[in-house]
Amino acid sequence: MEKLFAYGTLKDKNIQENIFGRTLKGVPDRLIGYVINYIEIEEEFGLEKYPIIVATNNPEDIVNGVVYDISEKDVYLADTYEGLHYKRIEVTLESLQTAWAYIVTN
Repeated sequence: MEKLFAYGTLKDKNIQENIFGRTLKGVPDRLIGYVINYIEIEEEFGLEKYPIIVATNNPEDIVNGVVYDISEKDVYLADTYEGLHYKRIEVTLESLQTAWAYIVTN
């Protein structure tokens, strides 16, 4: 199993149903040394704002989220959902678990 740290739309149960065909069961966790910023993405009906984590390396900066156990296939489904604006990286959570998370593609 893989670990996925979600802090934005991937926590939404309706989105999980659309991507994975089910809702995911997760555990709250935190990512230290990051903040949430927002990016604008052109959608069908105009610009939409989406959250994105940014590393600050400041231990006082914390992003709350949920860590999910998912399959390798689910990781690729999440990659497809996140699209070209996001890229997947490995992060270490406050619980010391290693998980995938999405940051902005530069």
